[in-house]
Amino acid sequence: MTAAHKRNGAALLAGLLFGMGLSVSGMIRPAKVLNFLDVTGDWDPTLALVMGGALLVCLPAFRWLMKRSAPVLDSRFHLPERRDIDFRLVAGAILFGIGWGIGGFCPGPALAALVTGTGPVFAFVAAMLAGSWLAGRLG
Repeated sequence: MTAAHKRNGAALLAGLLFGMGLSVSGMIRPAKVLNFLDVTGDWDPTLALVMGGALLVCLPAFRWLMKRSAPVLDSRFHLPERRDIDFRLVAGAILFGIGWGIGGFCPGPALAALVTGTGPVFAFVAAMLAGSWLAGRLG
């Protein structure tokens, strides 16, 4: 098995685990996200609990992993090099937040929700892919 096969297999397993976690926690249901954002109405704090649980696992694991000279399946870490906050970053964050607030999906949960076979999920993923394609063409 080549190194690329191992990396792709590890990515597939990580994605499946992430998708299962999103599904089990109910985060693939847009109503969960929208109810979290509705702090004056039917507020649902479970999204904050899911995020908090993820941080409890990821922060110590990330600190431990960064002590290594390289990841297990690659020759170096691929970390962001830019640290500046520019117009494109802010505009992208605003667009992401608006889409998240309107649709109740962000990319990970939307991809995991494809297994539900519902039309709104497919429409969101199609729009997301079109937006990614357009951003690549403009950028």
